[in-house]
Amino acid sequence: RRAGLDAGTDAVAATIDGPGGPEILTRDEFIESEAAEVAALLNVIYGLLVVAILIALMTIANTLSLSVTERTRELGLLRAVGQTRPQLRAMVRWESVVVATFGAVGGLGLGTFLGWGAVRTASSSTTFASFAAPIGTMIIVFLAAVFAGVQAGMGPAWRASRMDILEATKP
Repeated sequence: RRAGLDAGTDAVAATIDGPGGPEILTRDEFIESEAAEVAALLNVIYGLLVVAILIALMTIANTLSLSVTERTRELGLLRAVGQTRPQLRAMVRWESVVVATFGAVGGLGLGTFLGWGAVRTASSSTTFASFAAPIGTMIIVFLAAVFAGVQAGMGPAWRASRMDILEATKP
C-alpha cells in the first residue's frame, strides 16, 4: 500500500525519533542541501583563486622590476637610438601581458584537466557527476589575468621610461 508524503514523513520521524537521529528531507530539500555544500566549496576555491592571482601579480611585477634593472644598458640604448618613453612603457607592459597570458593558459589548462580527472574519479562511485567546463567563467578568468598582467607591468614600465639615458648607457 502506498502512503502519502505527510504520512510517510510522520512514520519515518516516529521510527528515528531521538537525539542524534538523522534529518528527514524530501528529494528537493536533499538536492538543495547538497547544492549548498557544493556552492560553499566553490566559494572557497574562488577565494583561493583570488589569492593565487594576487601572488602571480606580485611575482610578475617583481620579475619585471628585476628585468628592468638588469637590462638598464639595453633600455638606455634603445632610448638613445630613438625609442620614445611611451614605446618603452608599451614594450615592458607587453612583456607583462605575455607572461600573464602564458600563466593563465597554463593554469586554465591544468585546472580543466584536474577538474575533469576529479569528476571522472567521483563519477565512478556515484551516478550524478558529469564534467562540464565552465567556458564563460574560464573566459572571464583569462581576460582578468591579461588585464591584471597589464596592471602589474605599469610600475616597472614607468620606472623604465624614467631612466636617465646617459646614466643607463654608461659601462
